Amino acid sequence: MDDHPTPRVSRRSFVQLAAGAGLGVGLAGSGLAQDPPRDADGKIIPGFEKPQQDTDATGTAEAKSNRKIRVGIAGYGLCRMGAAFSFQDHPNVTVAAVTDLIPQNCAGLAQACRCNKTYASCEEMLKDDSIEAVFVATDAPSHARLAIEALNRGKHVASAVPAVFGADGLEQAEMLLQAVKKNDRKYVMFETSSFHANCYDWRKKYAAGAFGKLIYSEGEYYHYFGTPLGGYNPKTRNVDPNGWRKGMPPQWYPTHSNAYYVSVSGGRFTRVSCLGMKSIVSHLQAVNNDYNNPFGSEIALMQTSEGGMSRMAVCWDMPSGGGEHGRVYGQKKVDTSRITYPKPPLPNGVGGGGHGGSHGYLAHDFIESILFDYRPTVGIEEALNMTVAGIMSHKSALKNGEWMTIPEFRL
Repeated sequence: MDDHPTPRVSRRSFVQLAAGAGLGVGLAGSGLAQDPPRDADGKIIPGFEKPQQDTDATGTAEAKSNRKIRVGIAGYGLCRMGAAFSFQDHPNVTVAAVTDLIPQNCAGLAQACRCNKTYASCEEMLKDDSIEAVFVATDAPSHARLAIEALNRGKHVASAVPAVFGADGLEQAEMLLQAVKKNDRKYVMFETSSFHANCYDWRKKYAAGAFGKLIYSEGEYYHYFGTPLGGYNPKTRNVDPNGWRKGMPPQWYPTHSNAYYVSVSGGRFTRVSCLGMKSIVSHLQAVNNDYNNPFGSEIALMQTSEGGMSRMAVCWDMPSGGGEHGRVYGQKKVDTSRITYPKPPLPNGVGGGGHGGSHGYLAHDFIESILFDYRPTVGIEEALNMTVAGIMSHKSALKNGEWMTIPEFRL
């Protein structure tokens, strides 16, 4: 649509082309590959270790609607994310088209999603007016740009994490928020920790008043990158160790940890002090990466909108640390060791998938938010708060822990 303004970009990272770069095919209805994706050291990437389906949550829910949403999927990256969330298995979805800048990956995504229609780029796919919604599973630097373009073309958007990325993330966040407001479309960020069994249980307990206000919460995302994890590289138009992930500041990818406050309480972070530790890992040294980032680990202390405190840690250089974990503590005593609010059943054919059985739930939440016009679990406000809090955390770490205000983004 020519009457919509073109989003202004100001930095190199925001104009990188969209791509998912991938390493093969073979995804099945579980949302995970038979041969799971691996890092440069040959280890299975955390979250994809094996199919994780909740015994109480697989294929038993009755369909609430006969309508099918026509979804386009962009990106079949290192983790094959475009096919990992079971859109192709959801009874209310028709995967109408897929795209990836790398032709063999586009073919792999089409096969995995059982889709015959392909486009050479996401930009071309977004011109297809028959597509109602898109899943942007491309490289992180392109998420905001492609989401804005999709929204401006009247499409609902689901995005892989993070919602915005990099040094111009605040500018991206404002443009993304305005695109959601202007076009009145659903926007969802697929933050997997939000549908971990414990996070879901705590969210329900919090809503029921069991915690009172949260006094203290903490989240951890530990993923060792001794060798850079392959990422799309616009210079080579392929996946390689010099792609967008090389040397990335930890708190630019913070949502797996930050969900352990935002997705439990629905609140937000208001200010932050963050410290970083200079890394002994080569690509996490400022002279060896395009981000001029010296830190392999960044630990943030945040104040919350309830007046409580959160410690949110993202670390790339701790060989003994791994996984996404969190804890919450409120004004009232709660037994957080037992799951008393199990996740509900998913539609027939849709599995929980990877990252603690979260994948299927995120796609289902997105589709039902469109069908029944409700507010999704990780909508635009939650997505921007989780992501921008990380961007401000890295800024604080560069200033040796200086306290900084975290901007509020509200519909």
